[in-house]
Amino acid sequence: METLYKQDEYGFIHVPVRVRYADTDRMGIVYYGNYPVYFEIGRSEYMRQKGFTYREFEERGYHLVVVRMEVKYYNPALYDDELTVRTRIAEWRSRGLTFQYKIYRDSEIIVEGKTMHICTNSDKKPVLIPRYLLETLKDAG
Repeated sequence: METLYKQDEYGFIHVPVRVRYADTDRMGIVYYGNYPVYFEIGRSEYMRQKGFTYREFEERGYHLVVVRMEVKYYNPALYDDELTVRTRIAEWRSRGLTFQYKIYRDSEIIVEGKTMHICTNSDKKPVLIPRYLLETLKDAG
C-alpha cells in the first residue's frame, strides 16, 4: 500500500490539516473544542496508513470507544494556518489502546493530547482487541 503521509522515527504519522474559518472563534483563534476533531483526523489516517480503515473495523463488528481524553494547549492556531497532526499509538492494553497526538505549525508545538479507547463489539460490550488489529497496527510501519 502506498503511504500518503510521512512517518517519523518515533512512529508518528504526520497528517496536514489546514485551519478553516469555521474552526475559529470570535478572536480568530482555533476554538479549543475543535482539537479533538483534528485528533480524529490523525487517528483515522493513522489507521488507514497501517492497513485498514476505521469503517472496515466497524464493518467487522467492532468499535474503539473514547473513554478518556487529555489535551494540553501551548500556542494558538489561526485561520488558514497549515498544521501537522502527528499521531501514534502510545500504549496497548488487552481491551484498549491510547493514541498520542502532537499538533504543530512548522516547528512550533500548538497542542498535544491523548485519547484512550476501549474496544467494544456491536452490542457495546468491552472485548479483547481482535488479533488482526493488533497484528496490523503493531507490525506495520
